[in-house]
Amino acid sequence: MKSPLIAAALFSVLAPAAALASQDCPSVPRDQWMSDAAITEKAKTLGYDVRSIKVDDGCLEAYALDKDGKRVEVYFHPGTGDVLKVKADD
Repeated sequence: MKSPLIAAALFSVLAPAAALASQDCPSVPRDQWMSDAAITEKAKTLGYDVRSIKVDDGCLEAYALDKDGKRVEVYFHPGTGDVLKVKADD
């Protein structure tokens, strides 16, 4: 009897979190993505020195140094190049 209740409670907590994650990195067809070179150039204009770029959950994630020389991970919208999130790289 408790198992369905626990499962329902977990789903009600986890489902909104999953929805928020998908909003951060939207689903964009691969042929509409910006190139790594274009993202690198955009990052440079924002003050980042990009070291590498990879795909992470639908976003283009750049490992970079910020203007203070600190390592950061910058998440870009793959189609527009807008910065969606920046986090310190520990």
